[in-house]
Amino acid sequence: MNFFDQLQAATAQERQALFTVPVIRDALAGEVSLENYRAFLTQAYYHVRHTVPLMMACGARLPSRLEWLRGAVCEYIDEEYGHEQWILNDIRACGGDAEQVRDGQPSLAIELMVSFLYDLIARGNPVGLFGMVNVLEGTSIALATQAATVIQDRLQLPAIAFSYLSSHGALDIDHMDTYRGLMNRLEEPADKAAVIHASKVVYHLYTEMFRGLSHAQNPGKPLEVHHALV
Repeated sequence: MNFFDQLQAATAQERQALFTVPVIRDALAGEVSLENYRAFLTQAYYHVRHTVPLMMACGARLPSRLEWLRGAVCEYIDEEYGHEQWILNDIRACGGDAEQVRDGQPSLAIELMVSFLYDLIARGNPVGLFGMVNVLEGTSIALATQAATVIQDRLQLPAIAFSYLSSHGALDIDHMDTYRGLMNRLEEPADKAAVIHASKVVYHLYTEMFRGLSHAQNPGKPLEVHHALV
């Protein structure tokens, strides 16, 4: 079994936990309130704004034996730059306060997720950052391809309120095809273990973020993690 398939098998339980969260099930069925959509965009902003800085930090820490992976990181940075601004534009388009979101604080789950990833790069194995890619892009593909149009119709919002989510359907499918190839080139057991571990942690924290969406009323108000980290 190649490593990409090993990764999916190793994180199947965590992935299942995410997609059984009620708000995710509702989103895939198009049953989403305007408040929850805004809350999702808010938390997306708080982690997406770190994507490029995290990738830059990762690229700087990769060893010379993974120069081919550093090149892929550079390409990823170029493609992801500025996406957090798309999210702020979407928030404005659906009647939200983008400035309040920009100056606010993330939920505790997103705060911990971002902090974990920076720490992983600085003190652990920077290859582990690709565990984040596995979770976030895989999830956005599901939401973009299965939910965006239905949610738009239900909420009667303009297409410009879905620039972030809709754009990440085809984009992230391409990214995941590239990602599969990159992961299958990894050879060192420590690198593979770092990706699996990071995937599990990010799945857990991302799940907690979605659990909190139904309780989110204020875009900048921190939310609480309901379960201890495992």
